Amino acid sequence: MSQQKPPLGTRLVKTLKAVGRFLLNPRFMLCFGIAWMITNGWSYVAFVLGNAFDIGWLKYIATGYMALLWLPFTPEKIITFAIAILLLKLLFPNDKKTLAVLHNMKLRAKDSFEQYMQKRRARRIALGKKVRVRKPPRPVRERTAPSSVPPRKNA
Repeated sequence: MSQQKPPLGTRLVKTLKAVGRFLLNPRFMLCFGIAWMITNGWSYVAFVLGNAFDIGWLKYIATGYMALLWLPFTPEKIITFAIAILLLKLLFPNDKKTLAVLHNMKLRAKDSFEQYMQKRRARRIALGKKVRVRKPPRPVRERTAPSSVPPRKNA
């Protein structure tokens, strides 16, 4: 017998709780604030300082960068999130609970992607299209020095 999945609403609520628990963690929020200052905050501070002290070039650079941030194709939010996760790992390496949630999210995303690729491959085979078969990785050979060359001595 196969197990039935719980209703979509139950899974959605459970996932939102897990994501919310991760995102609303005070340590992550601190790291996200620092990451936001690295990627965006400097431009807002520069704009205020440029206007307050009438520094034209500072105001123009800040305005230009802020304008780029509001364009739809900028990866600023992805970069900010990635920096926040990196800071979380660097600043709080002993926070096992938050890092465990992050690791579980990564594993679930990886599993979902692998399932998607398996379904896609099966669908392509059913339609008679070419499917790329991945070759297993070659074994790594140990590199040895030629027998005619004596080994180097460290001085």
